[in-house]
Amino acid sequence: MPETSRFLTLADVAEVLNTSSAQVYALVRRGELPAIKIGGRGQWRVERSRLEDYIAEQYRQAEQYVAEHPFVESEER
Repeated sequence: MPETSRFLTLADVAEVLNTSSAQVYALVRRGELPAIKIGGRGQWRVERSRLEDYIAEQYRQAEQYVAEHPFVESEER
């Protein structure tokens, strides 16, 4: 996948996120990851910048979760 491509297939996105195409499709269909449908067969494409925005948002959410749910080591070892 060329780094200069503006749009990525769902398989490309799955490779970047190290997950399955089915999981990426679910993210798109739920509206969590913005995408467009192109062509007569309605193939999904994700703009690279939107994927980067999605990743940044996931980091933000993870940071918020960690702040709200601090890790407490078990006293029993």
